[in-house]
Amino acid sequence: MKRAKRSPAKPLGRAAAKDGENLLDWLYALRDRQRARQRGGAWVIKGKKVPWERNRQGRMQWYLHPALDDTPLRSMLFFRQEIPPRGRSGAQRSPGGQILYVVEGRGYTLLDRERHDWQAEDVINIPIRSDGVVVQHFNIDPKLPALLISADLNLVDFLSVDRGSALEQVEDAPD
Repeated sequence: MKRAKRSPAKPLGRAAAKDGENLLDWLYALRDRQRARQRGGAWVIKGKKVPWERNRQGRMQWYLHPALDDTPLRSMLFFRQEIPPRGRSGAQRSPGGQILYVVEGRGYTLLDRERHDWQAEDVINIPIRSDGVVVQHFNIDPKLPALLISADLNLVDFLSVDRGSALEQVEDAPD
């Protein structure tokens, strides 16, 4: 089979491949970078050292995330979310497939406007749906915050941020 000639301006037609580098060599170079990250990465992530951030979903701590280069494991997304007393998270459409564990608090989650009550030590399963699912969490306790932790596969690099469906912020969390 005859292959088309490649443009000299873009060797191998890939932005990641450098001039004169073939795709197999690119994989070996990636392997070397991954091995170096694993050798130097934090195998234990100290929760007290993980900064809290305020974002469109509310107050969160990211333990594992594709943008964090100081951990050897990149196959998972893992965060902790705090919802203030009588507060709520943002509402987000996502493909689903997320698992949340309720560490503290009591409240409910709206899955496509259907209410599902929860309390400490419950697990919330966000179903996978081809057209996505809209999810929002509510804390019904008047005095104590709710604390959720989430574990999710990091499919961002494989399926894009939309993960085959859509990721949209439907409503921001209140300030």
